[in-house]
Amino acid sequence: MSILAAYAVPHPPIIMPEVGHGEEKKIQKTIDAYRFAMRSAAQFRPDTVVVTSPHSVMYADYFHISPGTHAEGSFSQFGAPKVKIEATYDTEFVSVLSNLCGQNNIPAGTMGERNRHLDHGTMIPIRFLQENYSDFKLVRIGLSGLNPIMHYRLGQYISKTADELNRKVVVIASGDLSHKLKPEGPYGFAPEGPVFDSKVTDILGRGDFLSLLEMDSDLCESAAECGLRSFWIMAGTLDKKSVESSLISYEGPFGVGYSVSSFIVTGTDETRDFSKQYIKDEKTQLEEKKNAEDSFVRLARYSLETYVREGMYAEIPENLPNELTSVRAGAFVSLKKDGRLRGCIGTILPVHSNLAEEILHNAVSAAVHDPRFAPITPDELDKLVYSVDVLSTPEPIESSKQLDVKRYGVIVENGNRRGLLLPDLAGVDTPKKQIEIACQKAGISPEEDIKMWRFEVVRHK
Repeated sequence: MSILAAYAVPHPPIIMPEVGHGEEKKIQKTIDAYRFAMRSAAQFRPDTVVVTSPHSVMYADYFHISPGTHAEGSFSQFGAPKVKIEATYDTEFVSVLSNLCGQNNIPAGTMGERNRHLDHGTMIPIRFLQENYSDFKLVRIGLSGLNPIMHYRLGQYISKTADELNRKVVVIASGDLSHKLKPEGPYGFAPEGPVFDSKVTDILGRGDFLSLLEMDSDLCESAAECGLRSFWIMAGTLDKKSVESSLISYEGPFGVGYSVSSFIVTGTDETRDFSKQYIKDEKTQLEEKKNAEDSFVRLARYSLETYVREGMYAEIPENLPNELTSVRAGAFVSLKKDGRLRGCIGTILPVHSNLAEEILHNAVSAAVHDPRFAPITPDELDKLVYSVDVLSTPEPIESSKQLDVKRYGVIVENGNRRGLLLPDLAGVDTPKKQIEIACQKAGISPEEDIKMWRFEVVRHK
């Protein structure tokens, strides 16, 4: 036996009558779809149910698989302490999966448990499933900050574990969609919220897991999504399987997107090997971006690659354009890998003789001196995407009303503490948030007075 079916479901606590106290009726469509999906899951009478949850233990570079033999949890944090869920873990499945991951360089296992109690992202689907069927063991898995393909590969080894143990397995990917659908929602409104939900529901309805892996990271961040990584793992469990996919329901009356989808395995399909397709597409896209780089970005790449490979600063190339050799300006070099920031260092005002030297030195600093990240290694070089921001001279401002997050960056200062945030960043949609993040970077508390400057940039990428 193997993976028989998978379901992508939301986890709003308000869906529980004991929590919603009548408000759950506003998402009756989701409740009905949930019950339909879990009745479907129960018909398979699975030996093991694998739940991936954004609210289980999560690490940046590691997938936590819950250890032990048994777990329980309650909805006490949502005002319903009498509502409790219990489950028995499939210890053999966890052991085999952990060993397979270790043998295949997937950072996953049972280390690092911080809270043994079941989280609501796990309890809500289990509660709906147990209304119909309870003779199963649970495997609970947290998400990570790793790239899409690593989540997908974890899913592949979940499927392999099911094969090796001859288990009947159902996968439940717990996750809401955007949290920015309405101004009164938990994170306010962003235009990217409805766009994200429209794309994801279309993708899930068609079972187009390649498009799921290739979702634009800036769109996902701006939409404040919740469940995408959960869905990536689920997609991996269905690798090379033909599926009957169905979008059962979608709604978002509280400003958060709730989607219920099902994926019933109908056989095998070698063409649905989305990991190979993703890697091929990613390589093509990186080559296209590299070929389209202008002289600013090419200089940053040349500088960084020379330093990482040879351990020394590069010489300034000949025949650079005058805008690099005859101009002085502050500049920031930003590095991304797998759509996520990998380093960013720059100068507010020029400290070198020309802009070319500014970029040359700041590219190296972004690679090896950003305290938030480990130094760039040689095997990462081909996966990096660069951008270079050339700054105008900062001008003082009196209030946030003089800011525009798309046009201006901001500098905040209190004494010798200074923080800077570039303009037009994903997920930064108000001057208030822009200032808050800049203050956090500087270690300035909200109660402290600050001086502010704004600046414009010319972005090269």
